[in-house]
Amino acid sequence: MVGTRPNLVKIAPIVRALERNETAGGSPIASVLVHTGQHYDGNLSAGLFADLRLREPDHHLGVGSGSHASMTAEVMRRLEPILVAERPDAVLVVGDVNSTVASALTAAKLEIPVAHVEAGLRSFDRSMPEEINRVVTDALSDFLFTSEESANENLRREGRPPERIHFVGNVMIDSLLWALPLAESSTVLDRLGIRRGEEFALLTLHRPGNVDTAATLGPILKAVAELARELPVIFPAHPRTRARIDDFGLADLVKGRIVTTEPLGYLDFVHLLARSRLVLTDSGGLQEETTMLGVPCLTLRDCTERPVTISGGTSVLVGGDTARIVESARHVLKTGRSSERHPPPLWDGRAAERIVEVLAQVS
Repeated sequence: MVGTRPNLVKIAPIVRALERNETAGGSPIASVLVHTGQHYDGNLSAGLFADLRLREPDHHLGVGSGSHASMTAEVMRRLEPILVAERPDAVLVVGDVNSTVASALTAAKLEIPVAHVEAGLRSFDRSMPEEINRVVTDALSDFLFTSEESANENLRREGRPPERIHFVGNVMIDSLLWALPLAESSTVLDRLGIRRGEEFALLTLHRPGNVDTAATLGPILKAVAELARELPVIFPAHPRTRARIDDFGLADLVKGRIVTTEPLGYLDFVHLLARSRLVLTDSGGLQEETTMLGVPCLTLRDCTERPVTISGGTSVLVGGDTARIVESARHVLKTGRSSERHPPPLWDGRAAERIVEVLAQVS
């Protein structure tokens, strides 16, 4: 099950691993790929299939946007007949979006085992819709595939049976390591007018808590505008964020050396990410990718469900305060980028293989 751009990045290595199935005496495990259409913008979804060498979905639900309740209900309504017809041995869901919890609910009610990739991550902030999705999905899941030790601890604390918890590593990193050689040939810097060797920052911003009010979005963009006086800032703008910038009359803050683009392809984005002097983001996945690459990351949030990116990575929580963001960015620019990388345990590009080793026992 996939529904959003990050879902696709996480599911691609699993699909490849299912097709290989390198377990002892294994043969390819058939998979049915279902896209809910939660991300329906072509720049957010369609191009990723080509970049990730991922086949087109076997089913596309075409759900689109909507309120949390309507989106969840519509995924369930459209998915149920597919699961009844296909009757899979398991339904595999990734991440923490509405498509994730809706798919898990539908499968659980049909008594089909649920496998959750990225289980156990917790921000402990119930005002985040994603946190609700994580907790509910984990409660319904028969297979809990975790990416860091804090997730194992959270699941044990919540009373999940130990035999359901499988520490496998991070599939987001599987895709990143797979993509790095392919991304070398990207010409995205030339297309964006950034000179080879020129330092630049990379910004992504999409969480409702940051972009849905002028009171939160304005201070962040003011900090970015201040930072842009010191180096170019590349800003692949999520459609939701772009709309809010226009709605709130904040367009004057994203001009000059802030290079605003449509969402980029995965290989173009990886090319930029690996060469960034600094990343500013509210994305959980980017916290992980910057940790793996050793790129300094200012996380525009007050909490994170991925604490290993703080304790053992390159991410720093800076919230949405203008002065704090600017001060933290200037500190990073003065101290330089470390060449040392210390990946968390099992972030080695083989998480998908470990997942398939477990799933092979079910089919």
